[in-house]
Amino acid sequence: MGKSTKHLNLKTDIYQFFHDLYQLKTNLPCWPNIRWGFCQYIHLHCYLINKEIHYKNYIHMKRILIIISISVFSSLLVYALVNNGEEGEEDARLELAVDVVNYVYKSDRNMTPSVDHSLFEVLQEDFETAHDATAACLSCHNKRHNEIMSTVHWQWERSEEIEGKGVVPLGKKNILNNFCIGVSGSEKTCVRCHIGYGYEDKTFDFNDPNNIDCLVCHDNSGTYEKAKGKAGYPKESVDLNFVAQNVGTPSRANCGVCHFWGGGGNNVKHGDLEIAMLEPSTDVDVHMGIDGEDMSCVECHVTEKH
Repeated sequence: MGKSTKHLNLKTDIYQFFHDLYQLKTNLPCWPNIRWGFCQYIHLHCYLINKEIHYKNYIHMKRILIIISISVFSSLLVYALVNNGEEGEEDARLELAVDVVNYVYKSDRNMTPSVDHSLFEVLQEDFETAHDATAACLSCHNKRHNEIMSTVHWQWERSEEIEGKGVVPLGKKNILNNFCIGVSGSEKTCVRCHIGYGYEDKTFDFNDPNNIDCLVCHDNSGTYEKAKGKAGYPKESVDLNFVAQNVGTPSRANCGVCHFWGGGGNNVKHGDLEIAMLEPSTDVDVHMGIDGEDMSCVECHVTEKH
């Protein structure tokens, strides 16, 4: 029987498997040695092909190489895991999970804003009304109002397909809230949690961008507060210029001012959102614990275009 040429262009699954493993990146301390072993396997694999060894002998040799390679790989992997201990194993699992969501560790974060808003002349002008502050924001962020006004936060309604009922309108705008039920609707105090100004009744203009409240979500000064019974307008004591000059990514406090107080009181409506989440320990919340990763709400509840 003559020499077979099947092996000359043979691309076996096992070859591809080891090649992919060679390209894998990990923090295991012995990984360089494992990579070196993969490299030698690939080189020997190519050597056997170039020498045009008889196909049956090639298959036999390949089986031996596979067994040896798997044995070496398994031994090194067990050694690495044992020497890493529980902490190393946990770090490896965490690294895998983090890669999926593209998470940035607390130690690697740069929370400094990319711009200093206090230097903008438009934010140094005296704002007579909250609408003036919004107009100043939109003078630079001149497309954001279109994004905001298409969100559930702004519209207070959304549509969802429900089995047997088709597409059904949902949200505060369409459903009777039997948690805070009353004879009258759109209470001026309740609409403090709308991201706008002046939502007193159904005549509110949802298409006027100057009705948007940018500061309630982006205030990083900790001084912004909406007044009770004023249909979403801030307290008169709020320095709108100071707040507008100190804005940034929404913090837990920005989200919590509405979500912690849903239903009219702290932790009333949701049962798992309350002011304890402002500066929790990891015993209270493993994600947002200030003695741990100190995550914010928007690190998981991410959105695009608001």
